Amino acid sequence: MSKPHQVVLIPGDGIGPEVMHATRRVLEATGAPLTFIERHAGESALALGLGELLPAETLDAIRDCHLALKGPCTTPIGSGFRSVNVALRKALNLYAAVRPVRSMPGVKTRFENVDLVIIRENTEGLYSGVENVITEDVVASMKVATRPACHRISLWAFRYATHRKRKRLTVFHKANIMKLTDGMFLEEARKVAKKDYPNIPYDEMIIDAALMRVVQDPSKFDMMLCENLYGDIVSDLCAGLVGGLGVTPGANIGDTDAVFEAVHGSAPDIAGKGIANPLALMMSATMMLNHIADTREDERCRAAATAIRSAYDRALQEGDKTGDLGGSLGTEAFADAIIARLKG
Repeated sequence: MSKPHQVVLIPGDGIGPEVMHATRRVLEATGAPLTFIERHAGESALALGLGELLPAETLDAIRDCHLALKGPCTTPIGSGFRSVNVALRKALNLYAAVRPVRSMPGVKTRFENVDLVIIRENTEGLYSGVENVITEDVVASMKVATRPACHRISLWAFRYATHRKRKRLTVFHKANIMKLTDGMFLEEARKVAKKDYPNIPYDEMIIDAALMRVVQDPSKFDMMLCENLYGDIVSDLCAGLVGGLGVTPGANIGDTDAVFEAVHGSAPDIAGKGIANPLALMMSATMMLNHIADTREDERCRAAATAIRSAYDRALQEGDKTGDLGGSLGTEAFADAIIARLKG
């Protein structure tokens, strides 16, 4: 029997510790071969006297384990410290963000049978936060694109599409205006599509027109490949098609390390009340288990992922939901409902 897989748990801020505790209970209930190391980031790291928002000991632990499960970290708007999430992705070169979006049983929305995957380049573009003060009245943000990064994310996306048996890959862009940066992104995607993956249907759409079509009929899309800022916006919009950020998972993956996270905010207004929905983090945990199965060939983890997904699908279908989804369960009670179905 192989050794357990070590996972770094980063509870995060606000509701983070609550949803992390619930998710850890579910993971432990599966009997999956995991051991956990807790480390901190965000405001909680400062509160614990670690001196930095993203302490070196947290990064070192992820580099040692190559896996982390992360709760939400607070990022101020317009002032204050820089995003912990952006810093984490850059420090570990987590260049591929993956956001699956699917309709959930028992969660009624305008659309049914939504099944999308957004792949986002995670290290460049406007979202990377390269900003400068030019004068007292002028500031500038720099959008950077490099050919190696554009090629790397294109290749990664096509590999994912092949492995997951997806039907089509569409690049969202604004190359009609940003002819150099988005133009380079398109050039590299076209190269990979033509040379390496001609079996995957491929097309391109200008992002504003594409998003209009997404909200009209998401069934026309399958996988979407975006540069950094577009990917952030597209993934949240698509989450709205299926019930919001509380029912969508996320992953940030590099060549050696991977961080799986709840993509919603830290919700400080409800922190400590025991009412936060832990589903998004549980869904991210299932992504982590499948990643372990894929990269380390441990089918015990895939079985655990399948069991958790089946359990939360059944719970939602049978009306066991948190308040944000129209139910009455609190954070721990929802975890109890999942665990009961794992055992039943």
